[in-house]
Amino acid sequence: MNDIKVVEILKKKLGFSEFSINKLIKFHDYLLEYNKSYNLISKKTEKMIWFRHILDSAQLLSFIDYSKTNNIVDLGSGAGFPGLIIALNDEKGRFHVKLYEKSPVKRIFLKTIKEKLDIKNIDIEENIYENKILADVVVCRAFKKLDEILKISREIVEKPHKLIVLKGKNAQMEINNVSLGSNYSYKLEESITEDDSKIIIVNAK
Repeated sequence: MNDIKVVEILKKKLGFSEFSINKLIKFHDYLLEYNKSYNLISKKTEKMIWFRHILDSAQLLSFIDYSKTNNIVDLGSGAGFPGLIIALNDEKGRFHVKLYEKSPVKRIFLKTIKEKLDIKNIDIEENIYENKILADVVVCRAFKKLDEILKISREIVEKPHKLIVLKGKNAQMEINNVSLGSNYSYKLEESITEDDSKIIIVNAK
């Protein structure tokens, strides 16, 4: 899928305005520039940023109910995927996004992007395990195994909340190998960027 098609999907299906798309273009260019010096994303994916990283992250917006969502938390944001992309969709300040990232280099990049693009609805944090986390929705991509994500959900994130986790072809296997408990329910959704990838939606009550 080429970049023009990706932008079309972002606008028509995922609600990105021209203003938000322009910010994504600037983000894309900054990411390429920083990636020359720092390993923020794989060099192999530099020519596929719009599809492989931006659209892959943005598709999670389809599973967020804005009428019930004030706080979104991204565990292991890396270069801003998916949390920063989700935040750039929100021009009206409907929700706040907290990005957790342990890498100092990536945190500096995220803070730089926040300043350069004047993104007001995000905060960047270092330690997931330091304090209780208040979130209506928790998102993560290329983070930890599902059992560790669920442990964070149980022990650190205040209830109730929804988990939205991007996973590969082994998503069902990971679910089968964890104990969800009676207050957790899940469903699997198809990814629009990878045929064998899944999006795990977990409701924690």
